[in-house]
Amino acid sequence: MQQPSSVPSNPSGTWWDRNWKWFVPTACVGAVLAFACFAALLITVVFGFIKSSDAYKEAVARAKAEPAVIQNLGSPIEEGLFVTGNINVSGASGRADLAIPISGPNGEATVYVEAVKSAGQWTFSKLIIEVKKSGERIDLSDRK
Repeated sequence: MQQPSSVPSNPSGTWWDRNWKWFVPTACVGAVLAFACFAALLITVVFGFIKSSDAYKEAVARAKAEPAVIQNLGSPIEEGLFVTGNINVSGASGRADLAIPISGPNGEATVYVEAVKSAGQWTFSKLIIEVKKSGERIDLSDRK
């Protein structure tokens, strides 16, 4: 009969030695997913802020109501997802410089916006719709 050893043996080693093969890849995938979720949240907030601005809403409404735009793109006209540019509003004043993609059943266009907000009202120094297929530019600016 064998005598029990007085020193307990730990043949499997430490927790890290036993588990690093699954822990490291899981931690890396978790970090990538957390970063992707943060980036998606940030993009959603930024695009949401731009799309909720009065300058964006008014520019899109003017483009959708313009007969020349409807003739080129068809109806209904929808806004695209990725607006580029910037907007800065502080109370009753602000500035906007945007490029808004729009599309209809017959084609796509980009609405270029340069606007200034003064005394609570937006004035569009540039509101130009560029139709991609034909290259036609339709000017809806406040001052021509």
